[in-house]
Amino acid sequence: MVNHKSKVVVILPAFNAEATLEKTVKDISMDIVDEIILVDDGSSDNTVKLAHTLGLSVSVHHENKGYGANQKTCYTVALERNPDIIIMIHPDYQYDAKVIKYMVGFIEEGYCDVVLGSRIRSRKEVLEGGMPIYKYLSNRFLTFCENLLSGQNLSEWHTGLRAYKREVLESIDFMGNSNDFVFDSEVLFQIIEKGYRIGDIPVPVRYAVDSSSINFKRSLEYGVLTLFTAVKFFFKMQMKKIYKKK
Repeated sequence: MVNHKSKVVVILPAFNAEATLEKTVKDISMDIVDEIILVDDGSSDNTVKLAHTLGLSVSVHHENKGYGANQKTCYTVALERNPDIIIMIHPDYQYDAKVIKYMVGFIEEGYCDVVLGSRIRSRKEVLEGGMPIYKYLSNRFLTFCENLLSGQNLSEWHTGLRAYKREVLESIDFMGNSNDFVFDSEVLFQIIEKGYRIGDIPVPVRYAVDSSSINFKRSLEYGVLTLFTAVKFFFKMQMKKIYKKK
């Protein structure tokens, strides 16, 4: 029985997550969460069948539309439930869902409007947790650039565990964002532009053989698009400052 003061909905953007889905769901406390929604992006395995078996609410893309497109459906469906807080967590078991209660608490107590689960505490911990070295280095580089260009001081921009106050998602045009992986960064820049407060809390690094991950080539493409998005945001904000002074 839910014993908190907010209606909390968890969304799982899934693609071929059969091997890790059940482990992820078992770590989500239903004392905190009211509903778990899985959106399947054209999986070729038994993700959808397993999700129904686990009692999740399920929406299906009958063809693969992309990570960003998956999240667009996730947020649209979740907002229809009229929640107070929406939690997005990748169903690949890379993120410890037990920290959700703390993320909810930070929002409920008014400290943050958005809370990110950060895997970056020390280089040693990250690498021992299984994150490939090239992913760690690119994560650090991109996060540094995004902080510099946005004026933020977040420890990780590229996490698959995020909590949002409902009004945050209602106030940004997430449907106008990319259907690819850069969607996550675009959302954060939109949130910063609106002036919402973003915080982060530590979450253990947990890479495994059956955890999903994009390859080096796709990571490189993602990095280039992320930097382009960050630079575009910076110049947009500079132009706003110029117009305000006129």
